[in-house]
Amino acid sequence: MAKQAENTGRHWYVVHTYSGYEDAVREALLQRIESLGMQDLIFDVVVPKETQIVIKKGQPVTEEKRIFPGYVLVEMTVTDYSWYVVRNTPNVTGFVGSGTTPVPVSPEEFKVIKRRMGEQEPKFKIDFSKGDTVQILDGPFVNYDGVVDKVDEEKGKIKVLISIFERETPVELDFTQVKKK
Repeated sequence: MAKQAENTGRHWYVVHTYSGYEDAVREALLQRIESLGMQDLIFDVVVPKETQIVIKKGQPVTEEKRIFPGYVLVEMTVTDYSWYVVRNTPNVTGFVGSGTTPVPVSPEEFKVIKRRMGEQEPKFKIDFSKGDTVQILDGPFVNYDGVVDKVDEEKGKIKVLISIFERETPVELDFTQVKKK
């Protein structure tokens, strides 16, 4: 693969793009790398994304969400020419760094981003918080109203306090079983 000499100066850099154009910038950069023969200076282009579960029309749907909207990661060796090629790609507004000098992402930061991108289990996008009034849509307590007591985003569960026989009773529910009132 890569020789040791090629690894010197090879780092991940953050490129700022117009929001919503991250995938287009990635594709354009990959085409430019190919057409301009830049494989020895620009190695990889990544749009960091993670999988989330969101509710659409009452149903859980898995979606890919950009972790950093408006940013693309580029693995490259910075030279005047490679900087110029990336900087002048359509919809790229610049490198993240001071002035014209791009600042590389530290290996520790990149490991965190890579881990977040590589998680197999989708994250739950829960827009409930403690104290919210909700209506139960499913299960034995359907149509009951309650107040959110606790939110567990990792498991996609919420604990709701409902009034049964004039007593507050905690009920653990899947976040898809409730809606905000």
